[in-house]
Amino acid sequence: MAIDYITKWPTTFAIPDQSATYSSSTSLRHQDRVASATLLLLLWLPGEAVVAEMAEQQQSCSRWDQSEGVDDRGISQDGDVVIGGLFVVHNQPPTPDLSFTRNPGQKPCFSFQQGPYRWAHAMVFAVEEINKNPYLLPGVRLGYQILDSCTRYPWSLRAAMSLISGGNHSCKSTGPVRVIIGDASSTQTIMLSRTLSPLQVPLISYQASCACLSNRREFPNVFRTIPSDVYQARTMADLAEYYGWTWVGAVVVNNDYGLLAVQAFRERAQGTGICLAFFETLNRETLAQDVDRAATTVQMSSARVVLVFAWYTDVEALLLELARRNVTGRQFLASEAWSTSSYLLNNPALRNIGNGVLGVAIRSAPIPGLEAHLRQLRPSRHPRDALLRDLWREEFGCNPDSGSSSDSSSLPSCSGTESLEGVQNTFTDTTHLRVTYNAYIAVYAAAHAFHSLLSCSPIENTDMNRGQQCSSDYNISPAKLLQHLSQVNFTTQLGENFLFHGGDIPAVYDLVNWQEAPNGVLKYITIGRVEGSQLHLEDSAIWWATGSQVPGSVCSESCPPGTRKANRKGEPICCFDCLPCADGEISNTTDSLTCEGCPLEFWSNNRKNMCVPLTVEFLSFNDTMGITLTTVAVSGAVMTAAVAIVFLYNRHTPIVKANNSELSFMLLMSLKLCFLCSLLFIGQPTDWSCRIQQAAFGISFVLCISCILVKTIVVLAVFRSARPGSDSMMKWFGPGQQRGSVLLFTCVQVVICAAWLSLRPPLPHRNIGHKIILECTVGSVAGFATLLGYIGVLAAICFLLAFFARKLPDNFNEAKFITFSMLIFCAVWIAFVPAYVSSPGKYAIAVEIFAILASSFGLLLCIFAPKCFIILLRPEKNTKKFLMGKAQTHQ
Repeated sequence: MAIDYITKWPTTFAIPDQSATYSSSTSLRHQDRVASATLLLLLWLPGEAVVAEMAEQQQSCSRWDQSEGVDDRGISQDGDVVIGGLFVVHNQPPTPDLSFTRNPGQKPCFSFQQGPYRWAHAMVFAVEEINKNPYLLPGVRLGYQILDSCTRYPWSLRAAMSLISGGNHSCKSTGPVRVIIGDASSTQTIMLSRTLSPLQVPLISYQASCACLSNRREFPNVFRTIPSDVYQARTMADLAEYYGWTWVGAVVVNNDYGLLAVQAFRERAQGTGICLAFFETLNRETLAQDVDRAATTVQMSSARVVLVFAWYTDVEALLLELARRNVTGRQFLASEAWSTSSYLLNNPALRNIGNGVLGVAIRSAPIPGLEAHLRQLRPSRHPRDALLRDLWREEFGCNPDSGSSSDSSSLPSCSGTESLEGVQNTFTDTTHLRVTYNAYIAVYAAAHAFHSLLSCSPIENTDMNRGQQCSSDYNISPAKLLQHLSQVNFTTQLGENFLFHGGDIPAVYDLVNWQEAPNGVLKYITIGRVEGSQLHLEDSAIWWATGSQVPGSVCSESCPPGTRKANRKGEPICCFDCLPCADGEISNTTDSLTCEGCPLEFWSNNRKNMCVPLTVEFLSFNDTMGITLTTVAVSGAVMTAAVAIVFLYNRHTPIVKANNSELSFMLLMSLKLCFLCSLLFIGQPTDWSCRIQQAAFGISFVLCISCILVKTIVVLAVFRSARPGSDSMMKWFGPGQQRGSVLLFTCVQVVICAAWLSLRPPLPHRNIGHKIILECTVGSVAGFATLLGYIGVLAAICFLLAFFARKLPDNFNEAKFITFSMLIFCAVWIAFVPAYVSSPGKYAIAVEIFAILASSFGLLLCIFAPKCFIILLRPEKNTKKFLMGKAQTHQ
């Protein structure tokens, strides 16, 4: 027997200060020291049990676990196989007494909780059902020993040691329990596991949801009928991602339950852009100070969504403090520990602050017959159930007559036969059984493991198997029991398949929402379900803390398309600035990290959220500028034609015949070509238009300047020949020589253009920038410069000759007008060069056209306007006498 080995351990050793507070902030080394000391205590106790058995014949017995603090606060029933249970029926423990001496005066735990007491009776009810079931453990009577763990691990350890040593509230032993259903707290379950794992005592917890308990190497004896916290933490992260909450605060209890849940939340939130705005912890021992600090943080933070992982009593203190400060508009995400707490829902002070709470809840399931079992309970029928007496004191305000002199209360006495029928309280409420169902199904899991271990007959509803029984040898090996527990696989009364994955069960949760009922009381309604990682939500049924609209909680508003995120230095990743994309770059998604460049021939639109084809720009006949220049060019050509008609009609008059009328008509023809060649620059550039436009421009202007130059030379020759004693120069520069000169000057330009177009001609080009500018490249810059330079040389020579001939005597000295025309021509083309170079796109073409038209009009008006004025308005002056009169006078 294990007792023989255990009694060899020393009976004196130092016990750590069990009144000290342990939380998740306590290091694992501290927990291990506590667990080790507790294990020594555990090993010592069975030896004490042997001593008790040896003194069995005495009239009285002395056991350390007989005090009112532990075993007298439980429920028990003998059986062939006994199952232990630990439930936090009382919320406030007294100062612990671990002296291991009889202390009848020790005060019991206080602050009775009806919910956990219902959980305990769910275990009782499950055992009664199993004992009545002829197909499950036939011939084996299950017993139970249920104790109050008082919310703290010293009492939990003390109760667990009492269970495995076989003690109860009497001096008789019920035998050690084979499996313990409990405890509720993750920290207590961790302590129990480390203490009991050397003895391989299985624990099946109904509420210990710490993710750490999934580690089978550290906790091989722990099974759970509640999903791991990692799943509800992930669910909360999924909810935050679903609703776009990227700035979330957290207030958690400072133990494994809270800290590991936040860790799981952070792991799930990685890569989703969700950040923790703040992280506050609550300790039960310093709750007032911690609540004040956490409330200040919540109040000052810009986060509007707050994750709360804590026990409902701690949450009550936090919510009351926030309500006192009139903090509103905070959306709380509740963990399963308080999301369905009727204690909080029935508190009228939390009506405003609690309205809209969104929580993850343990799935609810019905237990047929449980309500009838609860309502038939009476202290008169269960005189040794001290916990039932506590319920009676709280519900009926009286002290039931238990027949025990140890009961002392200032409350009036009552018979204990009062009925719970018609009583509506937390204990009798079976509408939403969550933890209650977990405790209930844990008993069935243990029963099925016993059934398999004891080689019972198959569980089938057939008459063939009725009456078959399990083996009468109840010497159950803990190691084998652990093995059979891990292999449990059965169908529940609801038709669901139950099995353990390691020590856990698949994650199934309800999603609940706190809403104000018409009577002004808060209630929770189920608004969704979680199965694994799948969220099933009914958004329309949710009432938020801010009303009907989903609240927002972000550090920085999402960056719209057309911008990119730029993280702020030294701040979390969800705090950022939105920078607009540069020209030619876009972002077409929300919260884009980068802007992408547009492909060739595309450009960003004004919002920088889409690449659009670039606008193709060229000087078109359809736009305003093209229409204007076309109109001016055509007008110039028409005016030139009109002048030509006037000259042709008056070709025999002196003013037309003077200075070689043939040159005048050639000049008018070249001017008309100058006006018309400007039209070649308008329209979409093509290969032929690019080649011909510059050549036509160069040849037309050279023809024009050549005519003017020859006319200037003719003027000089005529007046030089008119001097006394001078030979006539006109015989050397007659009409033939004049035409030849014009042809020669023009042919030089033709050769230049031919060479240019042959070697590197102008070609159409798509200049891609903010727009696609269709333009003609110059091709050879030297060719273009030569073309313009030749025109400039001719114009300069013509200007100089005309300038020297401007004072020659004559009533109508044409050299004066040629001088003015050349002055305008040179000024225009000198201004053209910088304007052309600095003008973008089609405006450069417009500048060139303007220079062509301006210089053409200058030549037309300066040379032909005075002659037309005389021909049309002063015909009396259109005589040879008038023209030569001044010359004759000087003679």
